[in-house]
Amino acid sequence: MAGIGSSNYWEDLRKQARQLENELDLKLVSFSKLCTSYSSSRDGRRGDSRSDTTPLLNNSTQDRMFDTMSVEIEQLLAKLTAVNDKMAEYTNAPGTASLNAALMHTLQRHRDILQDYTHEFHKTKGNFLAIREREDLLGSVKKDIETYKSGSGVNNRRTELFLKEHEHLRNSDRLMDDTISIAMATKENMTSQRGMLKSIQSRVNTLANRFPTINNLIQRINLRKRRDSLILGTVIGVCTILLLLYAFH
Repeated sequence: MAGIGSSNYWEDLRKQARQLENELDLKLVSFSKLCTSYSSSRDGRRGDSRSDTTPLLNNSTQDRMFDTMSVEIEQLLAKLTAVNDKMAEYTNAPGTASLNAALMHTLQRHRDILQDYTHEFHKTKGNFLAIREREDLLGSVKKDIETYKSGSGVNNRRTELFLKEHEHLRNSDRLMDDTISIAMATKENMTSQRGMLKSIQSRVNTLANRFPTINNLIQRINLRKRRDSLILGTVIGVCTILLLLYAFH
């Protein structure tokens, strides 16, 4: 590389580095203010869309400024990195051994400045993107809420009807379960009574075969039992029909 052993070359590199660092410092200050004003404008619009303190720049303009400044800062960081690399090459060149300690100290200082600026840039950029993403999400949710509210009259009416129908079906299911439970208990009770009656009837028939008068009495009892069974069956059937009509009304 031409002139790499010249002290003027080192001074030119230092001058370029300081110039780029000054430009980066100014750009980062403006970049930080832009991100802060973006956040403030969003907060102002959430608090009161007619507030006099809302910045004149809208979000689309700030977004374009953010993208433009990001590119400019990244270009300056790339240029400063290239200058630092050239300074590192110079410190490793032959003939600079006597000045190597001083040169390395200067180079390290410029590298630290570059690292600080790079960290500050990525931190500010990350905060800005996080704010923008959060606000875009909140805006989308707000839009969905407004869309829902615009049709809330019809939706609320439908929801109310659905809830009533659902509650009616739940009551019907509960009533049917109760009815089935009662019917099962009644069936078990009647089965038990039937067994007892059969046992009694067999004993009575045995007596009736021995005593004709008792046989006539047993026939009357059987007629009354069949009549009572018909009445009981009719009552149970009517009750079941009424419960079903009520359940599906």
